[in-house]
Amino acid sequence: MAARMLGQQARQFSTSVIRPAAKLVKPPIQVYGLEGRYATALFSAASKQSKLDQVEQELGKVSTLIKDPKISTIVMNPHVKQSIKQKTIHDILSKAKVSPITINLINVLADNGRLTITGDVITAFGKMMSAHRGEVICSVTTAQPLDQANLSELKVALKGFLQKGETIKLETKTDSSILGGMIVSIGDKYVDMSTKTKIQKLTKVIREA
Repeated sequence: MAARMLGQQARQFSTSVIRPAAKLVKPPIQVYGLEGRYATALFSAASKQSKLDQVEQELGKVSTLIKDPKISTIVMNPHVKQSIKQKTIHDILSKAKVSPITINLINVLADNGRLTITGDVITAFGKMMSAHRGEVICSVTTAQPLDQANLSELKVALKGFLQKGETIKLETKTDSSILGGMIVSIGDKYVDMSTKTKIQKLTKVIREA
């Protein structure tokens, strides 16, 4: 019974995915790939019901749930029967008390054997929501963690890339292999100022001399 209901809900969500683009509420940015298609359909459905923020929060719950080893070993295992996966998903979503929109997304992923890209769909939806709020995602990689003074100075410098109404959503990462300097990715811009890259360029010049 539960599996049949899940299948019906999945088909309903699938119908919204394949409707003409003119009927979809387009997200502020386009994310390519299969995960982008699912995220776009979800953004459209949630936008029409004024539940974008609610769905974003619910996807955070789903992300945490599917990372639980007890659950991931079932729903992410290609050797587990589809009916078992669907029942597992039905049970965890019922306990999580999420909206029908979020339930429909996960159900259609399960029905289509796409549960393995759930994390990618959630990430894609997150990017759309950041753009919806006027946030510009900026990723900064350094060899060592930045102290508060350097972090504040960096934020001021990055604001120069923003347009009116936009805000920075800064993500910092550390990678000792770059040796020093930093790698900055903001919007469609990418700047590699790492010591590693400078050494590689210098080495290339010396070899070609």
